[in-house]
Amino acid sequence: MTNNSLSNIQTEQGATLTAHDRMGRAKDFGDPAAEYIAAGETIALFDLSDRTSVEVRGDDRLSFLHNFCTNDINRLAPGEGCEAFLTSIKGRILAHIIVSATNDALWLDSEPGTAEFIVSHLTKYVITEDVEITDRSADCAPLFLVGPQAEAWLSDRIKNFSPPPLCGLAVGSLAGAQVMIRRFDFTGQPGFEIIAATDAVADVWQAITDTGVPPAGSEAFEVLRIEAGFPRYGIDLTDDNIAQEAGRTAQAISFTKGCYLGQEPIARLDALGHVNRILTRLTIRAGEAPSPGTKVCCTDGKTIGHITSAILSPKTGHPVALALLKATALSPGTKLTVNGSPATAILPATPTPDASNDTNGATS
Repeated sequence: MTNNSLSNIQTEQGATLTAHDRMGRAKDFGDPAAEYIAAGETIALFDLSDRTSVEVRGDDRLSFLHNFCTNDINRLAPGEGCEAFLTSIKGRILAHIIVSATNDALWLDSEPGTAEFIVSHLTKYVITEDVEITDRSADCAPLFLVGPQAEAWLSDRIKNFSPPPLCGLAVGSLAGAQVMIRRFDFTGQPGFEIIAATDAVADVWQAITDTGVPPAGSEAFEVLRIEAGFPRYGIDLTDDNIAQEAGRTAQAISFTKGCYLGQEPIARLDALGHVNRILTRLTIRAGEAPSPGTKVCCTDGKTIGHITSAILSPKTGHPVALALLKATALSPGTKLTVNGSPATAILPATPTPDASNDTNGATS
């Protein structure tokens, strides 16, 4: 089967397809609420085949990438990984990446449509280093198996499967195809990207769903990732944001790794002990999901930020959202309003000292 046949399979399974959805080709498979429940309570399969994949090879690959992102790449052993930001000299976010190490390469996973920038940005810094940076987005495609039963499903079907640590990679065979399996919890539930060659991904999708794993679409995925506080670059974050504003400091930033592009302003902000604004989860009591850009206000009516993503939650019937808000106006449980409806801020977890060295993927 070719990758084109993946859409045909999904259509036969009841998919409502979109022309191009940045986080999955199918909007839903007839019942997004049931898909949401399956992903949170049992198991579900999402199509993330349009995500960016970049391969970095060469003897200097670890030290090279280490110099241009916020996390400690030098420490990664084969099978391990971490979350990180590529940043500008001013500490602004240029890309949000998941880095996974194999014996002879680093594999970078990122938001759909970002491969050209990532490759060109890194390549311009290659001088004499033994590094080769290649866009593999057209060559391989990730599916996303998620839920409390996901690990057991893989263990039952892949010989000698050993779950990788967070952001790490394992290898195996599914539907007669060699696959890489990356652990990453986009939705707050145990999740595994199953990365297959593009010409095999339809067979892998079919084989997984044939076992009774329900397919799920981008609408359910969007609810889950917003509830989990996972941002999308270009939607919730842009190059206007300094790294700590993403609310991913514990997962994606090391303050002990030494120098890298953008390190000085990021370290300076850490020394100050606070950011001016931060990406924050919101629960909204009533109404429709607010549009991106909608103002978020304190109860006295003063604007403190804006919505970046929002959707109705099947669990509550109320909107959930991500918003970029003034940090100085927030404390846990801060009461806010969105379009006149009461809202509550759920702040990102505050990292403990050196937390980034302990929670980024070297251990599960």
